[in-house]
Amino acid sequence: MSDPGLILLFVVIIFGAFLILRSLKNFAINAIMGLLILFLANAVAGLGIGYSWLVVLICGIGGILGAFLVILLHFLGFGI
Repeated sequence: MSDPGLILLFVVIIFGAFLILRSLKNFAINAIMGLLILFLANAVAGLGIGYSWLVVLICGIGGILGAFLVILLHFLGFGI
């Protein structure tokens, strides 16, 4: 490969890494906020909802709304 090709490849790799890290950051923030809401709901109301990988995934994708979805599913009898 020529020098301009290597530079272009390097720029594409850096840009792709930036996009991946940005999406992981948003996922982590959503997961923390959702799990915080879920923890507070468990502590205050004594719901007894466990923290499985599925619950973390729902809270990570949905954030606070995902936590409320898990709580709603728990009230409807669908234990996750």
